[in-house]
Amino acid sequence: MKDDNGGQLRLNSKVVFSGSNIKNARAGQDQMDMPLVNLALDGIGGKKMSSFSKQNIGKPMVTVFSEYYRNADNKMVKKTKVINVATIQQHLGSQFSITNMSSPSAAQELALLLRAGSLTAPVTIVKQRSIEATLGVDNINNGVKALTIGISFTLLFMALWYRTLGLIANIALALNLISLLGLMSLLPGAVLTLPGIAGLVLTVGMAVDTNVLIFERIKEELKRGRKVLSAIDCGYKNAFSTILDAYITTMLTGVILYSIGYGPVKGFATILCLGILTSMFTGVFVSKALTSISIRANKTQLLAVKL
Repeated sequence: MKDDNGGQLRLNSKVVFSGSNIKNARAGQDQMDMPLVNLALDGIGGKKMSSFSKQNIGKPMVTVFSEYYRNADNKMVKKTKVINVATIQQHLGSQFSITNMSSPSAAQELALLLRAGSLTAPVTIVKQRSIEATLGVDNINNGVKALTIGISFTLLFMALWYRTLGLIANIALALNLISLLGLMSLLPGAVLTLPGIAGLVLTVGMAVDTNVLIFERIKEELKRGRKVLSAIDCGYKNAFSTILDAYITTMLTGVILYSIGYGPVKGFATILCLGILTSMFTGVFVSKALTSISIRANKTQLLAVKL
């Protein structure tokens, strides 16, 4: 048989194990962040692989994939091709990894083919339909509109209700979104899909909630008769523990979603965790610095409470 590069391969007619022995195949990364495929076999396949690998360490092992399709005469035709050539590095068992993959997409494709090969019956294409991407585009556009409307109402409410500190919160929120989008552009797993937009909306809500907690604490301290700088310092200090608890619990949820989720769920979890980090920075540290600068310029009124 020929490999992907056109090279000739002389194969042994004896099959080590078949697709029916494959329990699961999943793409992943090693400790050096290199792509690989983790393979899990059943008991029979594990014994076969153990016996074969023990006697063939340092030799290549070829994975052959067969698929069925109907030709122009509507006859069932079997097509076989080589999808992977790997060197056995050590004595293997029922669970092992296929390394030296060229890219993460190649690892995903190999894992998909291995899982497809575990099907007990051949799969044939009976009918094909092409669906345009307009439905997905409409969903994304509607999501962006919802995000824009939500942010606009949030900014307006904060500016009207908290006056000067509301404007500070809006500036911190804008910096939060800019920071989050910047981090998303650096990470391959953070994509602005519909779940990603949902993560952005949730981030906006958490950032605003952070500022509301802090501002209400400051108002309480001002009404108790504390001086301005002391009230601001106490407000941020007293609200910090509550904010930190909320962020830690949400971060744990995001980590769990990322570890067990797939596709869109991972994208949502990634943006959620990134949003927690940016909200913590802008909502606490940046807004506190802006508040201190603002109060030095106007020492007569803050949060509609006369000083």
